[in-house]
Amino acid sequence: MGEAGMKIVVACGGTGGHVFPGLTTARTLRKRGHNVTVWLSGRGVEESTLSAWDGPVWRTGAQQLRAKAFFAIVAAVWRCWRKMRRERPQCLLAMGSYASLPPVLAARMCGVPVVLHEANAVAGKATDFLARYAKAVAISFPGSEVSAAARRVVHTGLPVRAELAEARERKRGDGEHFTVFVTGGSQGAHAVNELCCAAFCLLAAEMPQLRVLHQSGAADVPALRERYAAAGVVAEVVPFVKEMGAAYAAADVVVCRAGAVTCAELCLCGVAAILIPLPSAVRDHQRLNAASLVASGGAVMIEQATATAEGLAAELRRLAADSKLLQEMGTALSKVTTAGADERLAALVEECAAMKKGC
Repeated sequence: MGEAGMKIVVACGGTGGHVFPGLTTARTLRKRGHNVTVWLSGRGVEESTLSAWDGPVWRTGAQQLRAKAFFAIVAAVWRCWRKMRRERPQCLLAMGSYASLPPVLAARMCGVPVVLHEANAVAGKATDFLARYAKAVAISFPGSEVSAAARRVVHTGLPVRAELAEARERKRGDGEHFTVFVTGGSQGAHAVNELCCAAFCLLAAEMPQLRVLHQSGAADVPALRERYAAAGVVAEVVPFVKEMGAAYAAADVVVCRAGAVTCAELCLCGVAAILIPLPSAVRDHQRLNAASLVASGGAVMIEQATATAEGLAAELRRLAADSKLLQEMGTALSKVTTAGADERLAALVEECAAMKKGC
């Protein structure tokens, strides 16, 4: 462990896929004796993630990287610079996405060492641009593509919420029901919602044992609840699941996107999955994430462009009829995960914090 009692900022705003790994690492850094402040962008979706953090939070006002947001981004950089000048942290850990831009630029102006973390197999635009300013870029997958301007690349893995580990130890299924957990991420995914709802409605009459837990995002909740009720599907539809460990533990199979955090959580919890990669993901990174899980034998991938409710229903029907296969798939995913990513990332932050030059 590095020098104790350092001031560290963790910038992890944007989506749950960036926030949760950041909060996990923030908690680990605090356990290692450091004074940690979490910087979020201020988006409403971030508020639902804060149950995982009881420390200080500051909102930067960061905006998505669009031309019309230019002045708002400049203002956010100014706010971050002023805050950093007052707080004088020893290091900034930025978890990627547009929310990293103002904090990293402010850190650069203040001479504060930066550690960037990239969750996916291919770095996003923000990480690629900011890599030149970082002491180190931490990656989740060996061989991840990052900017050639990066001074140092370190494979730490992807920090996953520690409470999810309990899901691995729980016996999956009760032998009477076939439970499917649907999640499109912390904000939901309309295309996944529509596909899954149609498939479950097709299966309702022939599979009375079907049970559905559907994290849909707020916008689709009313329509999904109405359609499930009309079709006789036993389903719980919620905008956001706070107890993800319990959701994974209850599931026989998960239908989801293939973001890096979701893939890491599936592996940690050891639950079979049907992956529907986001077609518009930068550099097709979700397809690459999904491909690694499919190669392990623990997941099935369905392309959104060609997916049909009938096809998804057939896949669920096949899995529901083979409990041994589901168990084997879960075991295969369990072998993919690498524990201790939060500790390795925290150690890297401590190492880079020792390089602080001061504002």
